[in-house]
Amino acid sequence: MTLPGGRHYTVELHASAERVPQIRRIVAAHLRYWNLEPQIPPVCEGVAELLTNVHRHIGPEARCVVELRWSGRHLTASVADDGPELPRLESAAGGGLARIAALSDSWGTCGTDGGKVIWFTRRVEVPRGAPATPPVRPRSVPDAAEPAPAPDGPPPAPAADGPVPAAGPAPAL
Repeated sequence: MTLPGGRHYTVELHASAERVPQIRRIVAAHLRYWNLEPQIPPVCEGVAELLTNVHRHIGPEARCVVELRWSGRHLTASVADDGPELPRLESAAGGGLARIAALSDSWGTCGTDGGKVIWFTRRVEVPRGAPATPPVRPRSVPDAAEPAPAPDGPPPAPAADGPVPAAGPAPAL
């Protein structure tokens, strides 16, 4: 599902240690594009924490999907992976879900057919004067390729690949 204004981003990757800083930069770039600069540090930290946990608990070759969604009021980041076991808050000693809880307004986990999704949400206050959606660059519209129909005649026939038959009366049946 794509949200209006391009406020959805998804990337699939392997949870190797070297990918974490790359994904942080990609997430920061999307938040910057959406005019959400104040959200960059906590959201990037939360996504990095979730990716590090995938790397640590499932392995560096684990496939995962990072997703960002911005509704205009709430920014949600999630990481889906193939690991079958849902994490628990009490198992986190200052990191993991405890860190996610500290960085977010709400968070949760959800089992899926292929693993699980861990998500967190932050309420977003858009600064006054800032657009609520990314700027839309105007596109030029090419001139019409076909001439306008004559006022009293039919519209021109579409171009044909072969010879065009001469116009005349319809054959009798």
